[in-house]
Amino acid sequence: MPRPKCQRKISSLPGVTYFKPRGIPLCELTESVLSFDELEAIRLTDLEGLYQEQAAAKMGISRQTFGRIIESAHKTVADALINGKALKIEGGNIIVKKQGKRCRHCGMNHEKDGTNKGIRCCNKISRKTKIKE
Repeated sequence: MPRPKCQRKISSLPGVTYFKPRGIPLCELTESVLSFDELEAIRLTDLEGLYQEQAAAKMGISRQTFGRIIESAHKTVADALINGKALKIEGGNIIVKKQGKRCRHCGMNHEKDGTNKGIRCCNKISRKTKIKE
């Protein structure tokens, strides 16, 4: 029995989850499926320019696992582009990271401080940028 996959951390779910070639009816297309963790790997390396080791740390996986994910993602996207397939983004064993809030004092993103008071930053609590739970 294979070892179960660990959950991969992603920053957020995408707003758009389907792409298709223009001018071809959907019923005539085949689909390629890109998982959410593959999309996150593309975002981290190709869009943000992170090295695989840094991107793997952000996703909470090993560098080797990240390498396999990004290779699969590139093949899936290339197949859809070259062969004129629709690209559907879905699935994967993922967990969406909690988003911090941007501090008005220092401009950094900060996680919640564990209380309902707000964001702990610059040794202060910013009451203007309270986090709703």
